[in-house]
Amino acid sequence: MKLNPKEFALDRSRQVAPQILEILRSRILSMSLPPTTVLSRISLQSEFNVSQTPVRDALIRLEEEGLVEVYPQYATVVSRIDIRNATEAHFLRLSIELEAIRRLTLEAPDETSAALETVLSRQKRVVSPETYDLFDMLDKDFHRVLYERADILGLWATVRRQGAHIDRLRMLNLPMPGKLEQIIVDHQAVVDAVRLGDPEAAVAALRKHLSGTLSIIDLICEQYPDYVSR
Repeated sequence: MKLNPKEFALDRSRQVAPQILEILRSRILSMSLPPTTVLSRISLQSEFNVSQTPVRDALIRLEEEGLVEVYPQYATVVSRIDIRNATEAHFLRLSIELEAIRRLTLEAPDETSAALETVLSRQKRVVSPETYDLFDMLDKDFHRVLYERADILGLWATVRRQGAHIDRLRMLNLPMPGKLEQIIVDHQAVVDAVRLGDPEAAVAALRKHLSGTLSIIDLICEQYPDYVSR
């Protein structure tokens, strides 16, 4: 799978362990480091030009997040995608976002639809395999608008933290033919329903959109059997 990982440079004026954590997490979530990849601590120390302590601390955090598995005195490997965890994260996100969009459609349809349309307009300009990373960032921004507008932005951090496994599933789903275009269609349906002030249509459109990846979970597992754990 060809993706576009971002390049990072450590800021030596700040603690390096959190930066290494951010870099490695980003590589894992973008599938630049796919499941079962072996992570060499020595290689990471060399890459970042740091001692073993910040690398160790970053890997410990990744293990706590379920993104790596550490085998003492043997190896650290990127974990497989946990389908059960992804399903639970999806349930959490549905519960929050469906209620948020229902309220926003009833209480502030014009402002909400305008904010969503602003992000969607930018996303429409990057519907290309060469810009997966930017497309995915704008996809997240589209949904983040709901949390901002509903004044529950603290829950966005919770959803992002819990959604690591479903994020990786999405990165396997994005390259499938027509997926990027379908996301645009789904987002437009959400915007249109909110603009019309129709909460039931907005909820239905968002539910359909959020269920896209999990609706083809069997296909993903069939295509990438070594990447998943059921």
